[in-house]
Amino acid sequence: MGSISLKSVEKWFGDVQVIKGVDLDILDGELIIFVGPSGCGKSTLLRMISGLEETSRGQIMLDGEDVTHKVPSERELSMVFQSYALYPHLSVEENMGFALKTAGAPKAEIAEKVQRAADILKLDDYMDRRPKDLSGGQRQRVAIGRAIVRKPKGFLFDEPLSNLDASLRVDMRFEIARLHKTLESTMVYVTHDQVEAMTLADRIVVLKDGLIMQVGTPRELYEGPDNVFVAQFIGSPKMNLMPCRTDGEAYVLAEGGRGALGSTARRDAVQLGIRPEHISVVAKGEGQCNGTVQVSEYLGSDYFHYVDCGPLGILTVRVPGASADIEGQGVGLAFSPENLHFFGADDQAL
Repeated sequence: MGSISLKSVEKWFGDVQVIKGVDLDILDGELIIFVGPSGCGKSTLLRMISGLEETSRGQIMLDGEDVTHKVPSERELSMVFQSYALYPHLSVEENMGFALKTAGAPKAEIAEKVQRAADILKLDDYMDRRPKDLSGGQRQRVAIGRAIVRKPKGFLFDEPLSNLDASLRVDMRFEIARLHKTLESTMVYVTHDQVEAMTLADRIVVLKDGLIMQVGTPRELYEGPDNVFVAQFIGSPKMNLMPCRTDGEAYVLAEGGRGALGSTARRDAVQLGIRPEHISVVAKGEGQCNGTVQVSEYLGSDYFHYVDCGPLGILTVRVPGASADIEGQGVGLAFSPENLHFFGADDQAL
């Protein structure tokens, strides 16, 4: 079992409050990811769960037990750090079994648990090597293996892939996803990389300034953001936002373009949002607005067109890579009516 509950958790550093009353229930066996901009409190929150940071107010519960004031060794959680933190003079096998050895576990038990972790992480061929003889991805697997041998109630990952190059990050994402399915353990994972969050998480927690902005599955956050911050933070390229007002049953853009509003509940909208893939390039004079393609980026499977639409700003349009390069051309943009998002003056979704 490894359910974790945060109840009105706060963290203060002197007079500065960095975690501002967080309530969150993490289910047993769930892989949940904290994301947000630098300084939002995601790593601090993870360290509070681990016990490496004291909790100023509120409660942290592990399987229904209050562990708020317990030291890390009493919480039965294993943490994997960004920096690997391996002993350079020890072999892979010795690094993985070190915590069990210092705890006085029998040699046979240590060997069995280390071998099981090595099998899971495909480290059998590296057991006699020192960390300096390993790649970054292999070192991170050793660090994860060291956590596995303890058989914790949950794993805590603090930006574990940020030191790896792009290719290795893709490989390690697969390894962590496979590991989660194999172990069926609770995992709490911190990252600044939303691609990691979208591809790995059962649920994502979006943080800003020590507060939770929204919690949901990757699809829920992408298709139904609760506010402007989540709408623009989740998704790459980010959601297009533009000023609008409502006129009866239609929305009216700043430059005069209009379209069906679809719901009278959206009469108070002041911003319209639409994702790049939900905009079609049409002939100038058609669609909801006109603009000039300033830059086109060819990515193979996709084109990203950055279109200057005057008072609406620069809109990003995502189209199939097989389409023509239209950089420098004047175009019209048509918005998919089923994929519009409206936000009020308080930045909340309507």
